[in-house]
Amino acid sequence: MVNSIPMPPTPVNEPILGYLPGSAERAALEVELKRQSDEILEIPCIINGEEVFTGDVVEQVMPHDHGHVIARVHMASKTNVEEAIQASLDAHEMWSTMPWQSRAAIFLKASEMLKGPRRAEINASTMLNQSKTCHQAEIDSACELIDFWRFNSDYARQIYEDMQPPVSPSSMWNSSEVRPLEGFVFSVTPFNFSSIAANLPSSMAIMGNTGVWKPSRNSYVSNYLLMRLMMDAGLPAGVINFIPGKASMVGDTVLAHPMLAGIHFTGSTSVFRKMWRDVANNLENYRSYPRVVGETGGKDFIVAHPDCDEAALIVALLRGSFEFQGQKCSAASRAYIPQSVWKNIKDEYIAEVGKITLGDPRNFSNFMSAVIDKKSFDNITGYIDRAKADSGCEIVTGGNYDGSTGYFVEPTTIVCSDPQYESMKEEIFGPVLSIHVYADDEFEKVLKTCDETSEYALTGSIFATKREDILTAMKALRYSAGNFYINDKPTGAVVGQQPFGGARGSGTNDKAGSPLNLLRWISPRSIKETFAPPHEWTYGFLG
Repeated sequence: MVNSIPMPPTPVNEPILGYLPGSAERAALEVELKRQSDEILEIPCIINGEEVFTGDVVEQVMPHDHGHVIARVHMASKTNVEEAIQASLDAHEMWSTMPWQSRAAIFLKASEMLKGPRRAEINASTMLNQSKTCHQAEIDSACELIDFWRFNSDYARQIYEDMQPPVSPSSMWNSSEVRPLEGFVFSVTPFNFSSIAANLPSSMAIMGNTGVWKPSRNSYVSNYLLMRLMMDAGLPAGVINFIPGKASMVGDTVLAHPMLAGIHFTGSTSVFRKMWRDVANNLENYRSYPRVVGETGGKDFIVAHPDCDEAALIVALLRGSFEFQGQKCSAASRAYIPQSVWKNIKDEYIAEVGKITLGDPRNFSNFMSAVIDKKSFDNITGYIDRAKADSGCEIVTGGNYDGSTGYFVEPTTIVCSDPQYESMKEEIFGPVLSIHVYADDEFEKVLKTCDETSEYALTGSIFATKREDILTAMKALRYSAGNFYINDKPTGAVVGQQPFGGARGSGTNDKAGSPLNLLRWISPRSIKETFAPPHEWTYGFLG
């Protein structure tokens, strides 16, 4: 039987390149790092496919060398935002009626361009702009984004196929039209993942939507280059409009527009809640109820049982907490460890963390680099300083920091006697792990504490050997994490394998990297065509 739905290439996860000494990918990346380090990029707004240089310029610097300017960014005015909204609305009919496979083909082409000739460019920009190591950038801005574009194209195929009603009687034909939302979608993206930044506007676009993309103020360089990549792959003018600008002005302008159809957001919980309130206050002014999709904060946990793989636990604590400088929504930032286990692993854990190298990401020997900016640096170091002054806390690794050249914070571990201490409860978004050591016979009690301590419910993991202990933890922590890991760190979700998202204060749990997210960007129309319509209005029971 011939399949009536065109089949895109079968999606596969992009292999992670190693950047080993002497490798071709390392040589290419080093050349690109030097080229980008030696230039100052002029970044415009992109409205209706045109570059708009506004003259209202802010500078973008390297977080690891904040005296080094890498870009001059032209900020949008209120008029520019309004023009971007209009451009998206003008493009809507063309884009939404384009065959879905033609839309998907653009992003599949973008994935191949990123896989090959643009890989070094995008990875280098992420390293310099967001202070990531080559390994971190490779996983993020190359592999994960390639995966998003590949898998989202196939998820779109599944949706178009599965939305059709299974049965039509002989007298009629039932069908379903998979329409995009009516209006435009506002994509608000974070600094910490280039892949998320490009996925938020492109995932809604694959389903036929058009919109406005406001990138983070800390990732303009990598995000602009990704916008150019999508345009070079064939993205038509007006489908995605790239608007760097002051968050409050851009947000207020967009949320006041009657044709706002949806919000695709990744960022802080407080900002997301404010946006939701603003939407609620404007409901009477909108053409439709906007779809609000958000992934926000996390206070992600590791709980260890007294009977667990201690060597694996050490690796999970270290990688889960300190990779990406702890600037991941999923980073392990609190851990609950039994007294017997902590006694066994403490010295080794401290020794292993002490081996972590910290510095410029252009030096490939560094495991960690700088946090993103002074605001973040001050927030993180505030937690460290308060812990130093608290008698209930012991800093067993790190605790030092230096913001003179770059925003560097050592990988810091705080052992907290109080499981409700601020660093056990509040999102810090930096390389700080707080550990509470509990009595071995209080496993179930500590599970309850873990569930009730934080407002967030994004990721978490359990380390235990026996299946019954794993099941106990899974039951107690059922709503504590949208992504739950067993005997692994609570980070590193892979597109197509572990769809990502959490609930409670962590967001709407619409699972990026799965069909569930794409379903939020459609508004189906059910169609019934009758071949033999009735000619009498009465029914037999009336006789």
